[in-house]
Amino acid sequence: MADNKAGRQIHWIKASRSYGSGECVELAADGDLIVLRDSKDPHVHLLFTRPELAAFIDGARRGEFDHLVD
Repeated sequence: MADNKAGRQIHWIKASRSYGSGECVELAADGDLIVLRDSKDPHVHLLFTRPELAAFIDGARRGEFDHLVD
């Protein structure tokens, strides 16, 4: 957990596949926004609305980004 700028605790979540590999993209809910960070540089945060993240997850489920990791 970490404090956000307003001093509230946020809980970071990462995919179970990333444990032990050091390649960790983490997400956390912070009010109305979803925060994304890379565990290698945890002070840099990208902020997304829930609809923006839902659109990304939908694209990932449909395989739209698979060519980036093959």
